[in-house]
Amino acid sequence: MSDFFAAADRGLLERHGLADFNTLWEVQLDAVDEPNTGRGGWSSVFRLELEGSGFYLKRQSNHLTRTFNRPFGEPSFSREFRNISRYQTLGIPALQAVFFGERLIEGERRAILMTRALDSWTDLDTLLQQWSTLSAHQRLSILQACGQLARTLHTAGQIHGCFYPKHIFLRSRANVYVAQLIDLEKTRPALFGWRDRIRDLEPLLRRAPVWTEAEARELLATYLQGLANSELVDLWWQRLSKRNSDKEAR
Repeated sequence: MSDFFAAADRGLLERHGLADFNTLWEVQLDAVDEPNTGRGGWSSVFRLELEGSGFYLKRQSNHLTRTFNRPFGEPSFSREFRNISRYQTLGIPALQAVFFGERLIEGERRAILMTRALDSWTDLDTLLQQWSTLSAHQRLSILQACGQLARTLHTAGQIHGCFYPKHIFLRSRANVYVAQLIDLEKTRPALFGWRDRIRDLEPLLRRAPVWTEAEARELLATYLQGLANSELVDLWWQRLSKRNSDKEAR
């Protein structure tokens, strides 16, 4: 597989001598967190600033994901990059890749994934912590943005697999919010109709306990393109509540 460069960013990387796999592998940067040492290897994330723009440079070695189609494993970044590309093709708002490449070097499987930083965006987790300080208009706009994001995702036939507040990023323009997703590694096609969609949505509501039932219904109303007090929203609220109860009972 040849290396991927985003056309809009390749010139920037070339100006800084970073337009090849080996240089991106060797460049010295401070890690943003502790390395992930699971899956028989390691994976680490670094912050990179170039001409006023922020990027995240992720490097990994022998950090493999095994699936039915790839029983011997593949770098988890390879799967994430494939999903980033799929989201872009399907028109699902999500993080953007700048570079991707992988190498097999003396039995070591290395991979690099570089993405644009979402510096002008705020994750939903942070907004939930501020929920009581937000205006009614801001709250409604956030709920609608999350509902529209979920609708776009599922209408495109995809399940995110980790549809959590920390993976949903929002940005406000004139108090109207739009949303996009990060962490696409577990994305897969929707195979089981509404059951898959309920499985995807329920963790979001469970991790947003500050939302009242009325607020959750506003999200569902946008997602289902109906009214918050409609029978359809009633049905989905019941399904979500049942799954939530089942999860808590375990």
